[in-house]
Amino acid sequence: MSYSKILQFVLICSTASLIAYQAVAGDSPIKQYQKQAKLDDPAFTQFSMHNGEQIYRSATGGKADTPSCTTCHSQSPQKTGETRSGKSIKPMAISATPSRYQDFKKTEKWFRRNCKSVIGRECTAREKGDFLTYMLNQ
Repeated sequence: MSYSKILQFVLICSTASLIAYQAVAGDSPIKQYQKQAKLDDPAFTQFSMHNGEQIYRSATGGKADTPSCTTCHSQSPQKTGETRSGKSIKPMAISATPSRYQDFKKTEKWFRRNCKSVIGRECTAREKGDFLTYMLNQ
């Protein structure tokens, strides 16, 4: 069996496993944020990729050493970032790191930590959904 056939088989199995995991584990983080955003604002209809990009790129009033997501995560969500201590951070974009944003508890943990650091407060469900919509389309 050629390398490309093996790689294709592994990719198919990984995708099937991910779909099965999501079916068992419940709603994905984006679905959970949609539900919460609708509860917060009954007029809510959909998340905005544009607003998500603004959240990623803008300096928003958090800590002086982390003025925006790009400070640690680079200007491109498809590229590897770096913590202030020099530790490598996997790319934020789902196209570069497919396993990101699969686990709600883990996603929520990082939002809680990073929103406080970058924005200076916890993010709303709508902001989280906008951000994820941007990352899922990168």
